[in-house]
Amino acid sequence: MKFLFLIMMISGTLISISSNSWFGVWMGLEINLLSFVPLMSSTKNVFSSEASLKYFLVQAMASSIILFSIINLSFTSKIFDEMNSFIYSLNQWTLLTSLMLKMGAAPLHFWFPGVMNGLTWSNCLILMVWQKIAPMMLISLLESISIMMMMSILMSVIVGSIGGLSQMSIRKILAYSSINHIGWMLAAMILSQNLWMIYFMIYSLISATIVVLMLVNQLFHLNQTMFVEKNSLMKFALFTNLLSLGGLPPFLGFLPKWLVIQNMTGFTYIMIIMVVMTLMTLFYYMRMSYSAFLITNTKNTWMMNSKNNLLNNVSYIASSISMMGLLISLLMI
Repeated sequence: MKFLFLIMMISGTLISISSNSWFGVWMGLEINLLSFVPLMSSTKNVFSSEASLKYFLVQAMASSIILFSIINLSFTSKIFDEMNSFIYSLNQWTLLTSLMLKMGAAPLHFWFPGVMNGLTWSNCLILMVWQKIAPMMLISLLESISIMMMMSILMSVIVGSIGGLSQMSIRKILAYSSINHIGWMLAAMILSQNLWMIYFMIYSLISATIVVLMLVNQLFHLNQTMFVEKNSLMKFALFTNLLSLGGLPPFLGFLPKWLVIQNMTGFTYIMIIMVVMTLMTLFYYMRMSYSAFLITNTKNTWMMNSKNNLLNNVSYIASSISMMGLLISLLMI
């Protein structure tokens, strides 16, 4: 049954990004929402019901705002005068706001960490990666709303950096990390259509690798990272991918940030703020990495370490790709 919901969720996203009308977009978003909510329920996590209800209420509110804006746009687009031009711009702003609410961009991020904390790792990956595709694609199709976009970029990188500093839950840390990366992706979107897609693909690869590593080792809280099974390769994979997600050179995660910085010559002050905030995110990535490498004789007796060799091999291959960041950067010069 869950496989059927997964297919419907994927279909909903594809309908949204390929539709020629805003009503088709709205329909695809609704199919996606109603398919993902059943996937969120899990007997293994007591907080999944609360998370799914919170997610449904927020997404339903965003969908209602989108539908209201679409109806207004259909009326104002028929007559072009000064008043209708203002209403048209207002509807564009409302659409942008609702799409930001859907993907959890600051300042509309209030629901995102709480929902992430109540999900299984597989659902966390869907929420961090797949559920961002439709809103990001639709925002890229909207007319440029520079003030609103700039405000969201700055708030996303600031909230994503500061919010994760005091967290002990790894899922909440990755949620704030995702908010920070949303800011970078929106900045890339202003600069180039292709740039944000490159950023998103690299972010998706690194996030998927980290989620697989957390799933294999059954890690949920920061103090559990010291109990990573006594496998140097597994610890090294966790270390490299966390630093890669933080954008530390020479790892792959630095490449999209470097491309964005190169193209942000006209936004010097915003670029400086983004770089400084990214350095702050490296603190909690380093904290997680340090815990994994901590020399300790404590042995984990309450968690069952997974022996899924296939997942291990996939995570190792993806980690080796992360190590190729410097080589790819040199080839692109």
